[in-house]
Amino acid sequence: MKLIYITNVRIPTEKAHGYQIGKMCEEFSGQGAEVELWVPNRKNFIKDDIFSFYGLKNNFKIVKINSFDFYKYWKYLGKLSFWLQSFWFMLGLIFIKTDKNAIIYTREAEIGWIFRLRGYRTVYEAHNWPNKNRLYKFLIGRGGENNKIVVITKGLKDLFIKNNWPENKILVAADGVDLEKFDIDLNKERVRNELNLPLDKKIVLYIGHLYEWKGAQDLADAAALLKNNFLTVFVGGVAGDAKIFKEKNKEAIEAEKIALYPHQSRSLMPRWLKAADILILPNKSQEKISSHFTSPLKLFEYMASGAPIIASDLPSLREVLNERNCLFFKPDNAKDLAAKIMLLSEDQTAGERIAKQAYFDVKKYAWEERAKNIINFMAEN
Repeated sequence: MKLIYITNVRIPTEKAHGYQIGKMCEEFSGQGAEVELWVPNRKNFIKDDIFSFYGLKNNFKIVKINSFDFYKYWKYLGKLSFWLQSFWFMLGLIFIKTDKNAIIYTREAEIGWIFRLRGYRTVYEAHNWPNKNRLYKFLIGRGGENNKIVVITKGLKDLFIKNNWPENKILVAADGVDLEKFDIDLNKERVRNELNLPLDKKIVLYIGHLYEWKGAQDLADAAALLKNNFLTVFVGGVAGDAKIFKEKNKEAIEAEKIALYPHQSRSLMPRWLKAADILILPNKSQEKISSHFTSPLKLFEYMASGAPIIASDLPSLREVLNERNCLFFKPDNAKDLAAKIMLLSEDQTAGERIAKQAYFDVKKYAWEERAKNIINFMAEN
């Protein structure tokens, strides 16, 4: 099987989708597929290649598609630079010739549409259902012999079925985790010393972006309610979001209730998780991408870490989590989150129990298993 994964994003990128794309290419190749990753030839401040940046095996081919980098002019063009770059990249794809027997795999509906028109078998991996409903429906089509969908949640699958997609053309494949990298025996005291974290505080940890729907501010509000023997640590967020977050939570930061660290390399993630006493997944409920469509990479990494999880009680997260492997709190409710943090910190036995169950449950979400299921799905008639 020849598989061409096409994405119109900067690779590598500090954002989670870049790692997920690279990891799936590695795992598809590991399952015996001949894999090419097609990306636009864009300027990148990250100088490492995709293999070293994400710690991947060099077992698939990178193909750079010539595409004018309009993002260089974001300062002058704003969002227009995104549309111009996308149009230029799509235009280039129309004229590229490749093996007609190859399967085109993508996370962008418009790329799937272009190659379906050209007679290729396509697989579209859906991570959201955009607000531009009519255009999206047109781009994804209605399913067929040469057109399949991989979705990351059952909530997304239900939406595709509601929009006349045949159920047998849809596969639910949640995101995953590299178990070997996160199943490590590290002493918490040693890790905290390495990361310059205090030894005398209970550390509540959040890893990820600071977007509104991610719920980081709810956690910050909860942190302000905790006693001084707690430190709530945020790791990640792009520079602009981090600046706003710091300004909004200046008082809690000065009181040493909150600490904010920039984006860290993938290789350091297991260490940050091992340093924590409690891990938080505070997604908000108002947006569908959060409540029904998300399958966060950090969720599976949290589960593999050995630390207990507190999570928003949302349908998307309940597809993986339950009362046995995490402690739920009421979404959008900082007071309830603070109460659940206090409750879990005072009951070490309960924390150990749910962490142990989470580690057992996450084994079925290994990237290798995800790739194997998708390969089998693509091979079906």
